[in-house]
Amino acid sequence: MKIIPVAFDSFGVRSQATLVLTDRKIFIDPGIALGPYRYGLKPSSEELEAFDILRRRIIKEADDCEILIVTHYHYDHHPFPDDEEMYSLFEGKIVLVKDINKDVNFSGMRRGKLFYEKVKSKAEKVLFADGESFQFGRTKIRFSKGVWHGEEKSKVGKVLMLTIDFDGRKFLFGSDAQSLACEGSLKFAIEENPDFAIIDGYPTIFLGYKMSKNSFEKAKENLKTFVEKTKVEEIILDHHIARDIDYKNKAGDLFMFCEGLGKKIVTAAEYYGMENFFLEAWRKKLHEKTLDVDLQVYFEKLFKKMEEKKAKNV
Repeated sequence: MKIIPVAFDSFGVRSQATLVLTDRKIFIDPGIALGPYRYGLKPSSEELEAFDILRRRIIKEADDCEILIVTHYHYDHHPFPDDEEMYSLFEGKIVLVKDINKDVNFSGMRRGKLFYEKVKSKAEKVLFADGESFQFGRTKIRFSKGVWHGEEKSKVGKVLMLTIDFDGRKFLFGSDAQSLACEGSLKFAIEENPDFAIIDGYPTIFLGYKMSKNSFEKAKENLKTFVEKTKVEEIILDHHIARDIDYKNKAGDLFMFCEGLGKKIVTAAEYYGMENFFLEAWRKKLHEKTLDVDLQVYFEKLFKKMEEKKAKNV
């Protein structure tokens, strides 16, 4: 099994787009977005360029995949309605998606129905995946029922988590479960007992504002429980948490805990041995021209690393 993060927040955009190679080609959450405002500022020119580069990469990697998965209906996880080029990715594919009729809030239902209407005429088949398992060749994909997008009763709604099981190795994709903050996401993760995981990290930029310290502490404890009770060897912790350049200080006890157990916890960029490219968090400096970044060099190196990952096993 080969796990290839394609577009992530630690690369400078909002996304969790992931390619998984087994005896099938699978693409999870082919979506990409930018934060509309940060520090009261719209995206910098560097963010817009990174968006374009990584959008093209998602299209390149997902184009010949047999199975496409959408875990929920936020535009950093599935295409914007007017992006016909990205919608063409679903042509002739098996598409496994979050149910648009249950365990979904009003916004998710509205976006989900629009997505479903656009995809159903293109895809070979579109299947609601909540709580279901699917077998494709030697590859088994199992989905959770809807779990909260973060803590219990989150106003943002519910998402699907999933595992991919192939030749004795199991990969967990945590979607936007925010450090396994709710009991449903923690339960699924422990029951599945993966070797490798991608998990959305808690949105620490909202601490003391939209998120309480108690909620953050509970999410960290849940993630520690997952690390301690499963055989997971390495976790990519990215997405919401990577929008905060101070996340390692705020979650320092979590990183020390994992290190003490010999478990590796990294961002998607660090998984490739790259520096984090926190363009959203750097937005003010980028607008002020007090920070210079070389996108061409960074992405050339990143894409080379992706190709190297494809050439070897996890």
